Amino acid sequence: MKAIFYASSTGNTEEVAGKINEKLDGFELIDIANDGVDKMNECESIIVGVSTWGEGDLQDDWEDCLADVQAIDFSNKTVALFGLGDQDGYPDEFVDALGIMHEEISSKGANIIGHTSTDGYEYDESKAEVDGNFIGLVIDEDNQSELTDERIDNWCTTIKNQI
Repeated sequence: MKAIFYASSTGNTEEVAGKINEKLDGFELIDIANDGVDKMNECESIIVGVSTWGEGDLQDDWEDCLADVQAIDFSNKTVALFGLGDQDGYPDEFVDALGIMHEEISSKGANIIGHTSTDGYEYDESKAEVDGNFIGLVIDEDNQSELTDERIDNWCTTIKNQI
């Protein structure tokens, strides 16, 4: 099974998840606010979509499901991550939720794919940056919405054969 797990307070993460789903074949869209994360156990390929709230926090639905995510064995699973954040309003914790989710999932043995360049973003710090790259697709709908579709297209092309 292949699935995109996301949560969305404003609709932006849901919209990005939908656009990714249109580009990739065979994925089920799962809103964790309604369905939780239990189906992750059945998946071989997983895409996780998170947004950063406040000063680097997970979106509430992900916060509520975090213990369930921590209980999943991700070994033998391929995982790609995408995150939304506001680089102008929160430059010191830009897409930190993406970094938090990456830490949780990679510590459970996941094969993480889909790293992207930090070029084109202006921020001070991010938990989602590792070795000079983001650990997944980064979207800033607040300040760079005109780049969203291109970033999604490029990322999906990159991960398509791996996931």
